[in-house]
Amino acid sequence: PSFVLGGRAMEIVHDEDELKTYMDEAVSVSPEHPILIDSFLDNAVELDVDAASDGKEVFIGAIMEHIEQAGVHSGDSACVIPPQSLSPSIIKRVEEYTRAIALELKVVGLLNIQYAVRDGTVYVLEANPRASRTIPYVSKSIGLPLAKIATKLMLGQTLAELGLIGRKEISHYTVKEAVFPFIKLPGVDPKLGPEMKSTGEVMGIDDDVGLAFFKSQISAGMTLPTSGKTFLSVRKDDFAKIPEIARDFHELGFELIATDGTAEAVRKKHPDIPIRVVRKISEGSTEILEMLYSKDIDLILNTPTKGGTASRDGYKIRRASVDLLIPYITTIAGAKASIKAIKRMKEGDVHIESLEAYHSINSKQESA
Repeated sequence: PSFVLGGRAMEIVHDEDELKTYMDEAVSVSPEHPILIDSFLDNAVELDVDAASDGKEVFIGAIMEHIEQAGVHSGDSACVIPPQSLSPSIIKRVEEYTRAIALELKVVGLLNIQYAVRDGTVYVLEANPRASRTIPYVSKSIGLPLAKIATKLMLGQTLAELGLIGRKEISHYTVKEAVFPFIKLPGVDPKLGPEMKSTGEVMGIDDDVGLAFFKSQISAGMTLPTSGKTFLSVRKDDFAKIPEIARDFHELGFELIATDGTAEAVRKKHPDIPIRVVRKISEGSTEILEMLYSKDIDLILNTPTKGGTASRDGYKIRRASVDLLIPYITTIAGAKASIKAIKRMKEGDVHIESLEAYHSINSKQESA
């Protein structure tokens, strides 16, 4: 299991200075308690797996792929079923690891395992022999009451008797999105990290993964715009990734506004894309804040710098977006998912179906 619940007091440090700062703060807050230092897997895809076991066989309810990369708490990251970027060989390996761990731990009931995948290697982050917060989401996604199934297993029934072996396949897509309380907490930075900040979850479901993501955003209280002005300001680590993000927003018809460094990163790769440059708040300019408060910005992409304080530009922009109810994105992965969702919304053909309708289609396909 995890060293702490909810990522409490957990931080990702990138260099010696950040480590010293964190250690000073940790010691001042909790001088008598140990500090766990672990290696961080940068640029890894994180997975959640919910499974049930009778002690002899294992049923995998779902493999969930996090949309945000490893480093964002699993409770705060959006995730999708079925996984989108994993090869069949990686999926098979995750299934094999899950079965082996469940049987070795002699689990009878539910099991949640978190994995990270980087460069073709699957890492086991933690295994929890209990129900996870994702059980309601997985149950609704696959149309099976996992808590009820686990109860029957603990009372002596077997997976074979329940007709559950292997992994449940579905033909639709579901996206879980976290719900955050930032609007009720003035001054709190809405950036995501290893410490859990969300207080709830919602789900979007559709035959198209982009529309499933769009629906999840609406459910979470953030309707993505399909046109207008997008403000881009990313940290230096994301300069290599922002040109394609900017190109996609431009092709979708958005007008682009950016800080100087971000605009320069885009122009090096795509000099033909028009971008309006605004000066940073720290340079004495209030232009971007004036645009936000006059509702002249429709969408914000701002990836937080490492560390950070309330005096930084990024914090002021993110906080203003929360207070003004302007849709905002704080990760490159979230931007990519949002672009895919906006593109599908602009194409139209959005429909609403009940959960029962989706599960009925799956049942018919399984019996065919």
